[in-house]
Amino acid sequence: MTAPRALRVPGTRRPGRLLAEAAALLTAAVVAFPLYWMVLSAFKPAGEIQSTEARPWTLSPSLDSFRRVFEQQDFGRYFLNSLLVATAVVLASAVVAFLAATAVTRFRFRFRTTILVMFLVAQMVPVEALTIPLFFLMRDAGLLNTLGSLVLPHLAFSLPFAIWMLRGFVRAVPEALEEQARIDGASHVRFLWTILFPLVLPGLVATSVFSFISTWNDFLFAKSFLISDTSQSTLPMALLVFFKPDENDWGGIMAGSTVMTVPVLVFFVLVQRRLVSGLGGAVKD
Repeated sequence: MTAPRALRVPGTRRPGRLLAEAAALLTAAVVAFPLYWMVLSAFKPAGEIQSTEARPWTLSPSLDSFRRVFEQQDFGRYFLNSLLVATAVVLASAVVAFLAATAVTRFRFRFRTTILVMFLVAQMVPVEALTIPLFFLMRDAGLLNTLGSLVLPHLAFSLPFAIWMLRGFVRAVPEALEEQARIDGASHVRFLWTILFPLVLPGLVATSVFSFISTWNDFLFAKSFLISDTSQSTLPMALLVFFKPDENDWGGIMAGSTVMTVPVLVFFVLVQRRLVSGLGGAVKD
């Protein structure tokens, strides 16, 4: 006879699970604290920000810092420039990565493995090491002081990761499904966009989030390639106004950073469900 199993009292949890949940909550609090402090500093009046006694709360919230941010000249233009660059990179990287991932997964050709390895090698090169060569490349192409000088580098840096990640989603689609589509009279193009594309859409959403965040928060390329034409500046460049030689306007810096964070949060909330399934599919592969 087998020994009876220990009965569990409804509503009780194992100590290991409680410890894991406590560790997860502690990690989430540590990660979220800088974001909380940024928003708090944006609402603090100038006297509390400059005070030597830092307090994690404020009893007199103020919108003066946000008022200085929105009263900044051409702030709307900077916001629109960032939105245009990020949208262009997300859409272009999604289309190109989808086609490239399909090509390296479904077709057999010479140097296919070499190309895949090069995708990984491209991720290992520091962005800072390529900034100067990219500057001369943009200068020779006549793209300095234009939004194109921001779109092309970010597109180039986001494609290797996107292609490598989408390989798993394309490979997960059975080849028998493509054969059945051909029997039904579907062409390669129709199968590609009406059948394969919807199936790998969660992966495209996952890669789009990383592309959007890296492009939206870019400061290095904007500082290097947008030299004289301030009308082409993006939001990270707009924060330089609040850095002054005598004393930095930390309220304006934190308010501007908060405004920059809002579109990222909105974009993340809109694609949250597909992002979770996309990351799950990538891990499964």
